Amino acid sequence: MTQQLTPARHRPAQPVEPLMRRLVGGILRRRREEQGRTLRDVAESARVSVAYLSEVERGRKEASSEVLVAVCRALGMRLVDLVGAAHAELAQAEGRVVVDLTARARADLAVLASTPDRERATGSHLSVVDEPAGQVLLLAA
Repeated sequence: MTQQLTPARHRPAQPVEPLMRRLVGGILRRRREEQGRTLRDVAESARVSVAYLSEVERGRKEASSEVLVAVCRALGMRLVDLVGAAHAELAQAEGRVVVDLTARARADLAVLASTPDRERATGSHLSVVDEPAGQVLLLAA
């Protein structure tokens, strides 16, 4: 008796989300390189081994929150900055628009704070540079 095989239904491939450890490692490495610092320098400041920091940066090790805080401090950043950057990269991977509200929004908020109530209600004093298509994600830290 022979079995007749029927082809499996073709399912469209869903985009694979990047691993969090790879996102975090890449962000830490870029920050370190932007500062022109060596692995050894940052590892010593964070009190972790050079080999371990290298593994974290390459996304091969899942660092604990304590290690992440130590490395962030060694790089002069906060954990919330690291998480925000990872969140932004995930959002961009999904095709969402990411608007960083750290510098531009502070300026707009300063203007808003000094604006009379009538103008503040309409937002007429604020300018929109481009109107993005699709879902917009606002980040502020």
